Amino acid sequence: MTKTNLARTLREPAELVAEGLAPAAALPALERVAARYAVAITPALVDLIDTSDPDDPIARQFVPSAAELDLKPGENADPIGDHPHSPTPGIVHRYPDRVLFKLVHVCAVYCRFCFRREMVGPGKENALSDSAYGAAIDYIRAHDEIWEVILTGGDPLMLSPRRMSEIMADLAAIDHVKIIRLHTRVPVAEPARVSEEMVAALKVAGATTWLAVHANHARELAGPARAACARLVDAGIPLVSQSVLLRGVNDDIAALSNLMRAFVECRIKPYYLHHGDLAPGTAHLRTTLAEGQDLMRKLRGRVSGLCQPDYVIDIPGGAGKSPVGPGYVLAPQNTAPDADDAGAETRYRILDYCGDVHLYPPEI
Repeated sequence: MTKTNLARTLREPAELVAEGLAPAAALPALERVAARYAVAITPALVDLIDTSDPDDPIARQFVPSAAELDLKPGENADPIGDHPHSPTPGIVHRYPDRVLFKLVHVCAVYCRFCFRREMVGPGKENALSDSAYGAAIDYIRAHDEIWEVILTGGDPLMLSPRRMSEIMADLAAIDHVKIIRLHTRVPVAEPARVSEEMVAALKVAGATTWLAVHANHARELAGPARAACARLVDAGIPLVSQSVLLRGVNDDIAALSNLMRAFVECRIKPYYLHHGDLAPGTAHLRTTLAEGQDLMRKLRGRVSGLCQPDYVIDIPGGAGKSPVGPGYVLAPQNTAPDADDAGAETRYRILDYCGDVHLYPPEI
């Protein structure tokens, strides 16, 4: 982020009130929220907020709410279980062939639903120390089953192009690391930061770079964000999407369809739609699994197959992601003349996106 935009980022509840993003009466409660969870809204996102709409979906993602002080049973400071799978600082090794590499603990913006909200922001460690970084690289080098390294945090694109280039080179120099993936909000939150220098830093000989762009509403993919994504794609860096299903943001079929279409228009392949994690103070933004499954069923058939993400949940405690989308194969129906015959053919009941049931094969 440029120095100018850093200076213009809104970080204090009083600034939110002054910009018309929050009512003055809410200031005491918002100051209590800000004392616990980081607040930052960049100018690029402020420009997208409709201050005349009390339910604006962009504001709902970034403007703090007194509801964040309401902690519910089951909410957890480490809701997806990073800590049990962290063999050395900065590394999370949950799946056999890939690791998370948490380089920094700062972001351009702070989402109100963030599952790492207890670990990022002011007052927390900003980045790995040199010794911790070295130990993390040594861990990756020592484990030849690691095929993919996922740079996360915080937001890795908060690093300078110079530092990013060094990190990419260090990882690409490890023979068994073939894929380097970055998870980022920056193309949406601070598009100008996706400069030609940053794009060049992300390309490295010896490994393939992928980038996952986080957005939750189609309006986030405005002109500047689309231009930032185009700079990446035109440079040969493939993009996938990450979104979180959020109440009041994208939990209706029109908003979800528009979001997925906007991704595809930007040459971003929809990848994951995450069910909201059990992060502290986020219950007001979570849907139910049944609501998410219903939305995914409506999405199927109504928009292009290019627009279909996987609906997943990170199982609390660290067991990893599991697909939780709706099923379309119902209980089988055996209609062979003799169901006890070894060669009897099973017929399945298949549900289409309109809710109608069909037998497959159609005839025996």
